[in-house]
Amino acid sequence: MIAVDTNVLVCAHREDVPQHHAARAALAELATRGAPWAVPWPCVHEFLAVVTHRRVFDPPSSLGDAVGAISDLLALAGMRPLAEAADHADVLFGLLTAGTVTGPKVHDARIAAICLAHGVATLWTADRDFSYFPQLRTHNPLLG
Repeated sequence: MIAVDTNVLVCAHREDVPQHHAARAALAELATRGAPWAVPWPCVHEFLAVVTHRRVFDPPSSLGDAVGAISDLLALAGMRPLAEAADHADVLFGLLTAGTVTGPKVHDARIAAICLAHGVATLWTADRDFSYFPQLRTHNPLLG
């Protein structure tokens, strides 16, 4: 299964970013391939925070537009939102201690732990910080 990170969702939503068309095409590919794919809930929360933030985008997306985008995402074929699994603490703490992860990278470790617990084979992301978690393969669908 493929999971999608926040940055791909943001690029797909915001027409004013250079990677918009690549991100839209990546999500369309996932929705039409007929296989399950996923978005971790923390990525949904982060998406909502980023696209509505006045210091990130001028103008920011309205809350209504951002929530509408997530509603549309949840309705796409094959899309499954992922939450923490029963063994989340064990997986998370293993990732944190193996890579001596602290500070802001703890958020990425949370996403990686959710993906690994649900059998995600590849996380589509433009964030290189996921290299701290070699157990999770990554792919940047925004590159040509």
